[in-house]
Amino acid sequence: MSVAQILTDGDWRPANSGDTIPMVDPSDGVAFSKIARGGAEDINRAVASARKAFESHWSSTPGFERGRLIRRLGELVDAHHDELAKLESRDTGKPLKQSNVDATVAARYFEFYSGAADKLHGDTIPFMSDYQVLTLREPLGVTGHIIPWNYPLQMGARTIGATLAAGNTLVLKPAEEGCLSVLRLTELALEAGIPADAINVVTGYGEEAGAALAAHADVDHVSFTGSPEVGTLVQQAAATHNVGCTMELGGKSPQIVFADADFEAAVPVIINAIIQNAGQTCSAGSRLLIEEQAYDEFVDLLADRFRQLRAGPAIKDLDCGPLISEAQRARVNGFLDRARGDGVPIIAEASLDADATDAGYFVPPVLFGPVPDSNRLAREEVFGPVLSIIRFEDEEDAIRIANGTAFGLTAGLWTENGGRQLRVAKSLRCGQVFVNSYGAGGGVELPFGGVKRSGHGREKGLEALHDLTTVKTIILRHG
Repeated sequence: MSVAQILTDGDWRPANSGDTIPMVDPSDGVAFSKIARGGAEDINRAVASARKAFESHWSSTPGFERGRLIRRLGELVDAHHDELAKLESRDTGKPLKQSNVDATVAARYFEFYSGAADKLHGDTIPFMSDYQVLTLREPLGVTGHIIPWNYPLQMGARTIGATLAAGNTLVLKPAEEGCLSVLRLTELALEAGIPADAINVVTGYGEEAGAALAAHADVDHVSFTGSPEVGTLVQQAAATHNVGCTMELGGKSPQIVFADADFEAAVPVIINAIIQNAGQTCSAGSRLLIEEQAYDEFVDLLADRFRQLRAGPAIKDLDCGPLISEAQRARVNGFLDRARGDGVPIIAEASLDADATDAGYFVPPVLFGPVPDSNRLAREEVFGPVLSIIRFEDEEDAIRIANGTAFGLTAGLWTENGGRQLRVAKSLRCGQVFVNSYGAGGGVELPFGGVKRSGHGREKGLEALHDLTTVKTIILRHG
């Protein structure tokens, strides 16, 4: 069984402890590889490598040269599309049709940020007549990034692309589940000519390697994607050194369907938004709000399509794959058991493929409704293929329910009324609102992040580069 190693200071090496972590195929529960179990010493080495790279050469490399290297990496990702997609599928359990999208989006991140690397301009500011004031946008230094297991290829690409484009060097701590595609991505980065010491990757457990990275005194910025609970710990650790953070901490995103919506257009998008990656998506549309007068018709249409869905092993390339782990399956099943115990009606369930054994971590998609707005299903992030339907009476009621959770990441709005589209979109407390659509195929160019317990700061687009740089003001008195 192969062992994936840590990349620090330009070398691939085992963890300082020599320990490893098994990588398990979620479709059958069988370990098929191992990764190094990095810890604090490995993080120390990685941060020192990143600091040396930043001070000695990367921060002074012209933006257009950084862009050329990042573009070359994107071309290699595109050339290795099939390999990366298959690795992502086996590693995370998602159907190949979904991991193919991930590989395509990963290449797009490098394409986008390669073009942005030499366009981080400052400003001139009008001031008193005998002064000239200008601003420079400069890299932060060494940045630490802790990414989850649900989209390792996409998140690895957006992290590496944006960070290097901004002129920073980085230490990346991927999840202990689902990280092999990130390691392969890093190999391609070195092949593209990106300096080996500018990218450092330490695999391991969050409470060991992740905690050490968040608390490290020589890290200048920390980004984290995951649960609000762990996000709090990461921010507390970073705060001991007054380090800024970008936090993407999950959601309970509503899809709001008004009676004048195009039902045929809405249904497949709404279904995909909850079954994609088996519902293990921060921006999953897990709450479906339906206007009272359209409720029965829309639910009938949705339930019919839901019953046609099939869940099974990733290799079968069905509608929905397994969850990432036994622990995640147990968590999701806990929500389902509680909902049944509360008497919440099940409207429809998907079927399980005959090849889906108990050894895999399967939970077929399930549709509940109507779900009381106060129920746990309507308020907490399940992180599984579970869709909760909630009735609403009018526009005001829809906005109240949509804003009525602790989260605020994304939302979907389905209506043909142009005035309502803008009114409701402006009233929703979240970071993104999709009107008559949802997801935007990765949304590489679109700033992504949330409010409330969904976090702060933005990934993706040019906005991510603002979070990864700082502004210096220069005041010249010329007399």
